[in-house]
Amino acid sequence: MQVGLYVCRAGEAWSMVMSLDLQVDVVWWLEGLSGRNVQQCLVLSMQLPLSQASWLVDQFEPARSMNHWQMEAWQSYLNKKLDLYEQLSGETEATIGTAAVHAVRVGGIPKSYPAEHWAQLEQCAALLAERMSGRQLLAAEAEALLAAEPPMPPGGWRAAAQLARLHGRLQLTAALEGPATRRRLAWHGRARSAPRCHRCGSEARQRVPCAACGLAACAYCEACLALGRSRACALLLRSAAQGAVPARGEASRGTALAPTGGGLARWGLSAAQSAAAAAALAFLTRPPAGDGPGRFLLWAVTGAGKTEMIFPLIQHTLDQGGRALVATPRRDVVLELAPRLAKAFPDTSLATLYGGSSERWKDALLTLATTHQLMRFYQGFDLVIIDELDAFPYHNDPMLAHAAASCCKPDGNFIYLSATPPARLQREVALGKLAHAKVPVRFHRHPLPVPKLISMPTVAQCIQRKQLPAAIVRSIRASLQRNAQVFVFVTRIAQIETFVHLMRRNFPNISIEGTSSQDTERAAKVIAFRERSIRLLVTTTILERGVTIPRSDVFILDADNGLFDEASLVQMAGRAGRSLDDPAGRVVFAASRRTRSQVKAVSQIRKMNAIARRKGYLHPPVPRS
Repeated sequence: MQVGLYVCRAGEAWSMVMSLDLQVDVVWWLEGLSGRNVQQCLVLSMQLPLSQASWLVDQFEPARSMNHWQMEAWQSYLNKKLDLYEQLSGETEATIGTAAVHAVRVGGIPKSYPAEHWAQLEQCAALLAERMSGRQLLAAEAEALLAAEPPMPPGGWRAAAQLARLHGRLQLTAALEGPATRRRLAWHGRARSAPRCHRCGSEARQRVPCAACGLAACAYCEACLALGRSRACALLLRSAAQGAVPARGEASRGTALAPTGGGLARWGLSAAQSAAAAAALAFLTRPPAGDGPGRFLLWAVTGAGKTEMIFPLIQHTLDQGGRALVATPRRDVVLELAPRLAKAFPDTSLATLYGGSSERWKDALLTLATTHQLMRFYQGFDLVIIDELDAFPYHNDPMLAHAAASCCKPDGNFIYLSATPPARLQREVALGKLAHAKVPVRFHRHPLPVPKLISMPTVAQCIQRKQLPAAIVRSIRASLQRNAQVFVFVTRIAQIETFVHLMRRNFPNISIEGTSSQDTERAAKVIAFRERSIRLLVTTTILERGVTIPRSDVFILDADNGLFDEASLVQMAGRAGRSLDDPAGRVVFAASRRTRSQVKAVSQIRKMNAIARRKGYLHPPVPRS
């Protein structure tokens, strides 16, 4: 994309502006619509690659001497800046032709907006800003957003977007940041840096010829390619001035509505759930600290009922006229949570977003989304709830962390939900740097099953010898005899089929199957396992969370393998003892050696049981082992 670029002086202040439609800017500045007294206005280029124009605007430093510059001085200034851009960006040899850099006075651009057209343009600009509220979209996505709206005025959506930008309702920038200046590069000790994607925060190292901007090496971001190509010359539209104008059907920020939540009582929470929810609510009602969004961790054991605990937090946000977002790493969890949220908040608009969702552009006060969808939002939510922040793909993915940070309002709040918080957050909790509440007990008020450690050869050795150790056979047989459903976790997909045959030889009268992320019948097998058509299921960590099977026992083989860290072991162990009719369950860590991860997992489970016992949450009392 190519854009216009100009400078103007109002009073003693110079500003540089890039424009999607210079005619809009002419009317805005020269007919007094800006409300400012404009002394000078000069167009530097009618058509400049967006990446260069956006960088020039970011780097612009006004100087008083500019008041006396003639056209030649501005021309020299622009040429020097563009030479510097090419040196820093590495595009010196990549430019297809040369951008037409010239300077003309604003008066040379015809005014083409009669009063009736301008009124229509104002309406469309307001509509675009309203529909963009809380979002950040590429140009093609913005067009799709407006597809169902009334036709745009002369000049189309670009004219409307430019006017919304002049009103301060939109931010317009290149999708990739411009190259760093020499000063910044020297500070970081680098000769040159790859541009970063404004949408996902990743480095954009790929370059391709681009007819849109005229560069033979236009950078683009591979990391978020699935959401549309974020290029150096692609326009990114961002919502601005959040809270200045309420969205349709939404109270303005800070306007308290009549409470409808009825406190915590209406949600039917247990004592442990209520205590944690009350602590989180107290955090949400604290005065803003002014140093960015607040952060609160709900550290709840597996099966504690985290979803029910967020209901009062969402209701509080809605009662205050705010917008809430619940983000979870996986599509299947989004589809599972959607009916529960709809039932809990029947009078609240709900948007459910995931890859292929039909509600991609729906305006809603409550949004439920996969974490990848957060890249389309910008400072749009007062409350952002991140579910399973320790799970794949959110955990250790800077791109998704960047997206989550960007979608929350500066004065908003994050609520993190996890049974196994990352080590970094656990350290912050221990140091008192992260507000938190622990829920150490499940809804049925029985202690978590504590894993038993059994020594055994590796799964690979068992397959090679075509024999299972007697201790494991006895333990699994005991689970089957007590009529339990049996999870058997292994580390490698390639081992599953062979190991299933080995298990069938040892338990010939039992229905045994295996599944993994590569199994197209995984969902059907999980249903059959839940319905007890399958009694023993060999699987990988694909089922370590988000699956509840009544009356389950868990066997984790090769528990000393590096693929099973503390969090993974705790999550897999959490599949046992979840149901009210079988709260004890059995968990076995089987390995050739004892590792730090196993010891820490057992310790974490014991600590939670100890906290629950100390606070009086356990009922009946824990039996002596």
